Amino acid sequence: MEKQASFIKINPADSVVVCLRNYQKGEIIEVDGKNVVLSEDVPVGHKVLIKDTAAGENIIKYGYPIGHAMTDLKAGQWVNENNLKTNLSGTLEYEYKPVNEELDIANENLTFNGYVRKNGEVGIRNEVWIVPTVGCVNGIAERLAQMLEKETALEGIDAVHAWHHNYGCSQLSEDHENTRKVLRDIVLHPNAGAVLVLSLGCENNQPDEFEKLLGDYDKERIKFLVVQKVKGDEVEEGMNILRGLYNIAKNDKRTVCPLNELRVGLKCGGSDGLSGITANPLVGEFSDFLVAQGGTSILTEVPEMFGAETILMNRCKTPQLFDETVKLVNDFKEYFLSHGEPVGENPSPGNKAGGISTLEDKALGCTQKCGRAPVSGVLAYGDRLQTKGLNLLSAPGNDLVASTALASAGCQIVLFTTGRGTPFGTFIPTMKVSTNSNLYKNKANWIDFNAGELVDGTDMKTLLKKFINKIIAVANGEQTCNEKNGYREISIFKNGVTL
Repeated sequence: MEKQASFIKINPADSVVVCLRNYQKGEIIEVDGKNVVLSEDVPVGHKVLIKDTAAGENIIKYGYPIGHAMTDLKAGQWVNENNLKTNLSGTLEYEYKPVNEELDIANENLTFNGYVRKNGEVGIRNEVWIVPTVGCVNGIAERLAQMLEKETALEGIDAVHAWHHNYGCSQLSEDHENTRKVLRDIVLHPNAGAVLVLSLGCENNQPDEFEKLLGDYDKERIKFLVVQKVKGDEVEEGMNILRGLYNIAKNDKRTVCPLNELRVGLKCGGSDGLSGITANPLVGEFSDFLVAQGGTSILTEVPEMFGAETILMNRCKTPQLFDETVKLVNDFKEYFLSHGEPVGENPSPGNKAGGISTLEDKALGCTQKCGRAPVSGVLAYGDRLQTKGLNLLSAPGNDLVASTALASAGCQIVLFTTGRGTPFGTFIPTMKVSTNSNLYKNKANWIDFNAGELVDGTDMKTLLKKFINKIIAVANGEQTCNEKNGYREISIFKNGVTL
C-alpha cells in the first residue's frame, strides 16, 4: 500500500487513489512519479483516476476490477457511480484455484471470562430471554420482561430481553423453516442463562414441534408456556416460570476461558470509501489473529461478496468447501434474478455518498474483514456453527437480518464496521468500529472503537493490540454502545408468501 498524507493507492496495480481529505479542483497529486491534476472537486473517501481510461476499460482498485468506464475518462477525474459501471451480471462457472496461505501468527494463550454452559458452549453475557414462537405474543413477552426486570433489579444477571418478531404463523415452506431455525438458535444461544419460550398455541410454529428442533436441551434452563392453555392469568403464570429461571441464572459465575472459545461475526454497514482501508482491514487482522488462536470468525452478507467471491473460493481448504461456496454465491444470485432484480444493484445511497460506486468496489472492501485465513466451513442460513476457524454464512447484506444471522449461528459478538454510522444492535453485543475519526467523535454514543486512527498516524500493529484488548474487555462484560442504549432487536429473513 502506497500511503501519503492525504491519499492512498491501495495496490500497485490500481488505476485510482482514494482521497483522505476533501480535494479541490486544480490540486496536484503526485503518484508513481507523475503529477495528476484534479479536474474537479473530490470528497474524502472518493476515488481519483490516475491514468487515462477508455470507455469499456476496467478501473482497478484493491488490485481488482471494480467495474468499467462508461465513457472515455482522463487522469484527474472523480470516479463515481456516474462514470463507472459494474461488470456483474448473472451466475458464473468457477474454477477452484486453491491458495494455501498459512497464518504466521503466534498463539498468545490469551483468555477471557465467560459463562460455561452445560453443553460446553461459552457465553459472554448471562441474560434471561423470552422468545416468542409467534409475533402474536410479542406484547405479553415484553410485559413479562419489564416485570421481571423491575422485580429483580437484574441482581446477578446482565439483562432481561424479549426478542420481538413478526413471524411464526402465516408462513410457508422455506420462510417457515427459516423462522423456526433462527428462533431455535436464539433459544440455544450461550449468552442466555435461561429462556422462556412463549407460544400462543394455534400458530403454524407449533410449540411441540418447535421443541423437537431444540434436540437434547437443558430442560432446567429452558421452559415453555402456551398462553392459550393457561386457565386464568397467563402473565402471572409466565412470571412464576421466570422467577424459577431467574433464580437459577443469577447464581452463574464467570470463569477463565481460552480465547479459542470466542466466536465473532464480521459485519459492515453504512460503509464508505475508507471502510476497505481502515476498519475492514483492522477487523481482518483480528479475524486472522483469532483464527490463529484456535477461535472462530464468520463472514456473511453474500451479495456483498459478488465481485470478490473468487478470492474466498480459492481460500477454501477443500474442493467440497469450494463447491459449497460456489453454491452459496450462485444461489443468492439466482434469488436476485428470480425477482427480476439485477445482481449488481447493491451500493446504497449512503455508500455512494461515502465513495463506494459499484458492488465490486463494495465487495472488495467488505471481504477485507475476513483477513487471509483459509475457509474452514460454509453455513446455510439458520445453521449453527460446527467448525472452528473462518466460516462463510448465507445471509443478505441487510444489517438487521445479517447481524441476527451471525448471532444465530453462535457468535457471541458482532464486529460491525461503519463509515456512515448506525446505532443498531442485534441480540448479542454489536461492537461498532468507525472507519474515520470524525464519525467516532460525532457519534461517540454509537461507536465503540475508532479504526480511523490508521490514517491519523497509528500503525496497524499498535492499533490491533488495542483492538484485541477492547474485544476481550467486551467479552469480559464491558457493555457496547448498543447495549448501553438498549438498541437490541432481531430480524428474520423472508422471501416468500405470507398467508
